[in-house]
This record gives sequence, C-alpha cells and structure tokens, in this order.
Amino acid sequence: MDNNSISFKARDTLDTRGKKSTIYRLDKLEENGLCKITSLPYSIRVLLENLVRNTDGKVVTEEDVKNLAGWKPGNVPKTDIPYIPSRVILQDFTGVPAVVDIAAMRSAMKKLGGNPEEINPVIPADLIIDHSVQVDCYGTSYARNCNEKHEFQRNRERYELLHWAQNAFDNFNVVPPGSGIIHQVNLEHLANVVHLREENGETVAYPDTLVGTDSHTTMINGLGVLGWGVGGIEAEAVMLGQPYYMPIPEVVGFELRGELKEGITATDLVLTVTQMLREHGVVGKFVEFYGPGYRKLSLPDRAILANMGPEYGATMGFCPVDEVTLDYMRMTGRSEEHVNMVSQYCKEQGLFAERDAPVPEYTSTLGLDMGTV
Repeated sequence: MDNNSISFKARDTLDTRGKKSTIYRLDKLEENGLCKITSLPYSIRVLLENLVRNTDGKVVTEEDVKNLAGWKPGNVPKTDIPYIPSRVILQDFTGVPAVVDIAAMRSAMKKLGGNPEEINPVIPADLIIDHSVQVDCYGTSYARNCNEKHEFQRNRERYELLHWAQNAFDNFNVVPPGSGIIHQVNLEHLANVVHLREENGETVAYPDTLVGTDSHTTMINGLGVLGWGVGGIEAEAVMLGQPYYMPIPEVVGFELRGELKEGITATDLVLTVTQMLREHGVVGKFVEFYGPGYRKLSLPDRAILANMGPEYGATMGFCPVDEVTLDYMRMTGRSEEHVNMVSQYCKEQGLFAERDAPVPEYTSTLGLDMGTV
C-alpha cells in the first residue's frame, strides 16, 4: 500500500542483491519518539513493520501504528490491529472449500456480466496436499508410488478442480501429494524469511508472515517467520485481501539456559516447556524464546518448540532470526544471495537477534535450565 501521505517518513531504500529495494524503516518510529525499538519483543517488531508498510489511512491508520508502537510490558493497549500477512498456507481438507468458494464467486461474476478472471487471491496462497493421503501400501520399496496412485484415483474430481484452479487463479500454487507434511514443506521450501517482491513497479523487501488453516502452522515461527493457524473463513478473507483483525498481544519471554544432557531430546524439552507455559497461562499471548540456551538449539529443535504452540495455548512461540536461522536456510537449499539479503535486511531493521543485543522487555518471563530436563 502507498503510505506517502503518512507522517512517519519510514519509506527508504536498501541495497539488496546489488539493486535498490524499498524498505519501511522501524528506526524512523524511534526518531519520531514513538518507541524504543530494542525494547520491543522481536515478534512485536515484525507486526509493527507490517502496520507501517501497509499504512494507507483507511484499512491501516496512523493510529494503529501508534497503538502498537506504544506497546509496554505493563500497559499493553487494549485495542485491535489489522494484520496483513504476506501469504496464506492451506492444507487440503480446509483449503479445497476455499478454492470452491472462489470458483463460485467467479461463476456469480460471470452471471452478472462481469469478467470472472478479475476474481483471484490477492495474497499469495499455497495449498499443500498431505492430510488426505491414506496408507494402502507399506513396508515395500514401491509403497509411496502405490499410495499416491490410489490417492489420485480416490480423489480424481478434487485433483481436476485443483489443476484447474492452479492454472486459472493468480497467486495460487498447489504442492502435490508425496512432497511432505505441510509444516515441513513450509519450513524447508516455501518460507523466505524475508520477501523481495515486485509491487507497483518497484522491488520491496519485508518480513515473511502468514496465516494457515492448520493449528500447527505455528511451526514456522521456529524459522523466525511470524504465523499461526486460523479458521477457513478467516484464511479465505485474507486471501481475498481483507486484514486479519487481532488484539495487540502480551508477549511472554521464555529464557533458555544451559544445554540438554546426552540422551535428552527436543521432545523432552518441549514437554517441559509446555507444562511450564500451561501453568503460567499464555492463552491469547505470544511467547518468545531467548537466552544462551536458545542460541545453542538447532533449527529443527526450535521448530518443535514452535510447533507445540497450540498445546501450550499461545497464539504462537516465536524464535527470532539469528545465525542458526541463516545456516538452516543454506542447508535447505536457499541461495547464498538470498540468505545474505535476509541477514542484511534483518540486521538493518533490528530483527536479527545478535549475541550482544539487549534483552527485549516482556509482559512476563519464565526461565529454564535445559540441563535439568
């Protein structure tokens, strides 16, 4: 959205991939006396960039930005903000009805004499087929091919619809069965951490954010990508360009110290963390992990912590971007050029958790020595 008329003057350029990209600087808010960026939790900083970038005076207002920028641990503003995710992720059981709805809108548009091709997802959406695949064959070298063959035969009409939708809709992609579980596909392949997209004739860099139609969409927070699960109707509304209205959240900081003993797994850790967070009470809140122990956790271990967000009751559990994030991106095939851009952008925006960075202020905090698990 164009926010030239707004007074924050946050619009600027950054040299990424050897060319200029537009960014919306968070430090401009600090210059305007609205907040101290380093005091804000990293998850709140991501939300704040989202508001600043999308400010248009209508859907997202200057007041929305000021409300979130005024986030204080002991005085979280009691108001809703319009969150506009950069993408939507769908699993097949909840995603197919959304496709049917958009197809029905196209049909209605045609009956009214309009151009049905004007109806498309506004926000990019990926539909990953994994939930419907059944196990008919197992324990053999041909089990995968056998199960995929039965899947296509069993749900032929559905695949014809999805094949049509992928070719007919803009901003819509289908990941076929056999590619993996939705959350792993998202973590390893779909997530950019920072987007570099062409919008209105210019290249814009901004954080990857999403909502998904699966409660464990929260797993992506292990990669430093803000996201959580919503209902099918909410996801469909976001796909069609509507903001997701949410209350400004409290943020619970969870400090991890030490390291896991030999033989203790990430599953043991996350069960302990879940018990602690349930007792603390985090429903409707963000959880954010930090500390010397956190920095030692591998990305898959962080993803397990984030995945269990629904079990400990939080909206999501956020793992800020750091060197572990960048190493995982390299390991999973992201280009060095893209990884360097992510590093540069996050450091420029105060979204990179440096070792010597001050600890943000949190609504409340918990701590765990992982050596006691």
